[in-house]
Amino acid sequence: MKKKEIKILLVDDEPDILEIIGYNLSNEGYQVLTASNGKEGVKMTKKHNPHLIILDVMMPEMDGIEACEQIRKLPGQEETIITFLTARGEDYSQVAGYDAGADDYITKPIKPKVLVSKVKALLRRLKEEEETDASLKIGDLIINREEYKIIKDKKEMILPRKEFELLSLLASKPGKVFKREDILDKVWGNEVVVGGRTIDVHIRKLREKIGNKKFKTIKGVGYKFVV
Repeated sequence: MKKKEIKILLVDDEPDILEIIGYNLSNEGYQVLTASNGKEGVKMTKKHNPHLIILDVMMPEMDGIEACEQIRKLPGQEETIITFLTARGEDYSQVAGYDAGADDYITKPIKPKVLVSKVKALLRRLKEEEETDASLKIGDLIINREEYKIIKDKKEMILPRKEFELLSLLASKPGKVFKREDILDKVWGNEVVVGGRTIDVHIRKLREKIGNKKFKTIKGVGYKFVV
């Protein structure tokens, strides 16, 4: 998908934030839409079906958490990428955001160039969804799902099945936070009763083999793959 086809909705009650972020994203070639509160953001989503939504948390009329919950209930918005942009950095608000259905969390103030980089990382999953399911390429890492094979820095690597499936899941949507319960359901399913500690052990092993910085722990929520 070309940049000019990608629609980004900014929802914030601060005009300066909308102007600065909107200007930088427009300069990158994206279609930028804006809304000044949660209610307006939900209406804009219904009308324009954006690919990415950047939501402030603290807003009048309807806050970002409630807006996110309502957007996730809209037909066709289950997979829309949603990230929160807020000055609040407390763990409880981040957990509330992820529980509402957000994919990521950005704390402001943030430099425009850094924000653009974050947006690009979040939007990479759109490209990945267009590629075939058989092979996934992210930077120097290639995941071949048919052969259960990993190629890193041009070197072939064979991982145990569960490590491979966990890596494949997290890398399928870079930047998206996968909740622990979702990971257990998608990787282990009903095969065996396992606890959250099992995920931690597999993540530790993947960090040793793929790279520590590739996996980020979101306290109280789950994990995400970092490009």
